[in-house]
Amino acid sequence: MPVEFLTDEQAASYGAFQGVPTRPELERFFFLDDDDRDLIALRRADSHRLGIALQLCTVRYVGRFLTDDPLAVPWEVVDYLAGQLGIEDASVVKRYTERKPTAYEHSWEIRERYGYHEYDDPQWGRKFRAFLHGRAWTHAEGPVALFNHAVAWLRGNRVLLPGVSVLAREVSEIRAVAEKRLHMAVARAAMRADPALPAELAALLEVPEGARISHLEALRRPPTRTSGTALARALDRVNEISGVPARAGHSAKVSSLRDDTGRPAHAA
Repeated sequence: MPVEFLTDEQAASYGAFQGVPTRPELERFFFLDDDDRDLIALRRADSHRLGIALQLCTVRYVGRFLTDDPLAVPWEVVDYLAGQLGIEDASVVKRYTERKPTAYEHSWEIRERYGYHEYDDPQWGRKFRAFLHGRAWTHAEGPVALFNHAVAWLRGNRVLLPGVSVLAREVSEIRAVAEKRLHMAVARAAMRADPALPAELAALLEVPEGARISHLEALRRPPTRTSGTALARALDRVNEISGVPARAGHSAKVSSLRDDTGRPAHAA
């Protein structure tokens, strides 16, 4: 499963409750407005009223329906919703799962009423990938950060979260495309500035015979001690770095942030 950039805890917390929601979260995601109450009022049994309320608020909070186990929520959430519905005995919700199809039927009703979209919906899939490509291209952030932004976008646009491996794979593939695009842009800029520059820069990645690290890695490591010897080495390092081919440093950086049309990359 391609979720190697996520820890086990991060993967387990995906699309699920992690502890009791804070008071502001309860008020934001679990407050029942008039539209919610109209939908809930269509049920006669308290167990079904409380059950559909749980599903309605759960999908708002975690981004998907817990139809396999709709009661996998902190009890404080059940009490909070029961209080709003005037249900004195919140434990009646345990009867909500007696008939398995009920939770699925209610989830589909919520999708239709509130405009939730499936992850594989073609239209919303294109919008999501456009967002993800743009984010990966314009922000220098790791896969976990991009993954979290993806989750936030899906939740904010009412697109139901897919399985964690599906989303992780999408993030990994799009980051790879963005990295390849960046490398090609930098290479083209360096070639335009000086045809010999790409080869000279690539030579910095080679590990000299008898050395353990490349020349570039050696230049990246500053002195760690404050002594006369360290100062002398630091000055030598400055002289050495000044000799590294950098004639296109500025132009390569600027050009790499533009697309093939010459527009700034963030406009792509």
